[in-house]
Amino acid sequence: MMRLVVLISGTGRNLQAILEAQRLGRLQGRVCAVISNRPDAAGLQFARDAAIPAITLSHRDFPDRDSFDAALSQEIDRHAPDFVVLAGFMRILGSDFVQRYRGRLLNIHPSLLPKYPGLQTHAKALANGEAWHGASVHFVTEAVDGGPVILQGQVRIRPDDTNDSLADRVMREVEQVIYPEVIALACAGRLQMRNDQVIVDGKVLTAPLQLDELRTEH
Repeated sequence: MMRLVVLISGTGRNLQAILEAQRLGRLQGRVCAVISNRPDAAGLQFARDAAIPAITLSHRDFPDRDSFDAALSQEIDRHAPDFVVLAGFMRILGSDFVQRYRGRLLNIHPSLLPKYPGLQTHAKALANGEAWHGASVHFVTEAVDGGPVILQGQVRIRPDDTNDSLADRVMREVEQVIYPEVIALACAGRLQMRNDQVIVDGKVLTAPLQLDELRTEH
């Protein structure tokens, strides 16, 4: 069984989906710890309810990014994870941290990367009149939201969509679906990053997987 450490900062809705996939036996792995940089992160309750260590390590207790990253790495390593999963973790991680977990560090971002890295992705998609919006799961590299994309899913933007309605639909219909799928691939030993390329079942992806494609094949 692969070991996972999940990092969160807020509501933990993607953590909730991962734990549900684990409960249903869809993952050949288990979440062995949940760590938040915010003591008030609501998502910590999902870990407590599942009898998983729920750990707080506030970035405000450290003088700079490097010292926080070092302490975070030390806490993560206590749980000896095979993968570190960022699930709404709202901190930019330094180069040393990324290198330490390179190829084992996953993130989900609420846009169809490479479009709209960073914040306010839903508002940007609406402002630019996009027809489609969605989310991407990618390996983390030093470039913020710039690592190789593994899997994407999308929804059509409706004429009456607001920032909140679009964000909620992307979360429910895309994020909470595609993240467990990628983690299942990782836990099954089918997913790797090599030379900044995604390898699935021994083959280099020339484009991100799409959810419908993944379900058709498997």
